[in-house]
Amino acid sequence: MALQITELMFLQHLASRFHLPTPEYLTAEASGAEIRNAINKWGGKAMVKPDVLSGKRGKTGLVQLVTNYVEAQHSLKHVQSAKVNGQLPRTAYLVQYIPSDTDIYTTITYDSRYLGPAMTISFHGGIDVEDIENDKKATFPIDIYKGLDAYQASEVLYPLSCPKKLVSPFSRALVDLWDMFISTGMRMCEVNPWRITPKGQPYACDFKAVFDESNFKFKNLGFELPEYPANQTPFEEQMALWNALSYRGQAHVDELGGDYILPVLFGGGASTIITETLVQNGGRPIFLSDFGGNPPYERMFGTAKICFDHHLEKAGLILILGGKANNTSVSVTFEAIANALQAYVDQKGPIHIPVVVGRGGPQLIKGLLTLKDTLEALGLPYVIFGPDTPVTLVAEYAAKLVKALKDKGGSK
Repeated sequence: MALQITELMFLQHLASRFHLPTPEYLTAEASGAEIRNAINKWGGKAMVKPDVLSGKRGKTGLVQLVTNYVEAQHSLKHVQSAKVNGQLPRTAYLVQYIPSDTDIYTTITYDSRYLGPAMTISFHGGIDVEDIENDKKATFPIDIYKGLDAYQASEVLYPLSCPKKLVSPFSRALVDLWDMFISTGMRMCEVNPWRITPKGQPYACDFKAVFDESNFKFKNLGFELPEYPANQTPFEEQMALWNALSYRGQAHVDELGGDYILPVLFGGGASTIITETLVQNGGRPIFLSDFGGNPPYERMFGTAKICFDHHLEKAGLILILGGKANNTSVSVTFEAIANALQAYVDQKGPIHIPVVVGRGGPQLIKGLLTLKDTLEALGLPYVIFGPDTPVTLVAEYAAKLVKALKDKGGSK
């Protein structure tokens, strides 16, 4: 199971441990004197942010610039009680404002194209990574045995037109970021943006990460993740109840607020990688899902039916994707998904969206033929990828396809 942390937990527990440069901060519990002194020390500017398990905080207007104690107090109270994409913050906090000439985006995640971790860097940080053109970002694999050194990092920075005075300090920061990623059991971590001062000093100014709960490195970190206010949507609540009914097969979902791709995903870590790829390429997934664990037919049928009942009406594309299964019967899961899709159409009428499929594993051909027959009977266009195609490439294809269809004004 994946567990997420936000910038505040990063500032409190990880940044100093791994020598990563960050702004100074105060929590909402700080005294009035502490807040006044901090804002004066920081040059009369600070940022108020919500500690919430949701992205797009800035776009919702809940990352706010304040210049004095009165503004800070008002903003902290407002931000702490406001929802971000339907999610309630745990608290709010105040961070030092960092003047910047350059904003940089970085992420580290596991990439099936390289059969291991890879880092992506762009000197167009602060905006959605899916909006960054491919020639303005670079992705490169990192050998888990050799790690990342400053020389390798600098070799990537030069082609991105990194200012010379920044190459050395930012390369060291990237090495420390990698050390944190590999030492703590993370599946993904993102800094967006790194803000670079006029003197060339990098600061990690926003952060999120996903941990692998089963990784012993995560278990040995020595701190507990905080509890956030209950914000389950009706879809998440129904799926949680359904998931609790049986130990056979998992049915984990987390709504992401997207409106393009309905993802039926398999494979634990692969699900996280697929979702991250969809986000990076503008696929706007509706939710994160993980439906592995060799579910029996009834289990997978119910899981797919819940997904379709809640979200198929607004989706622009169905993505059925996972890595090569070892124990999960592809024929059983695909038959269940096909029948759930048929049941949805029988109940609510025809749909007209494309379906992208990628999977490998036991009884693959039988499963694909069953799914193919249903899609053709329903008149749905489809593309099927075999087990030799990396899931990231399939996800990238699906994201670009639905984005192109949406840009044309429909998905027919």
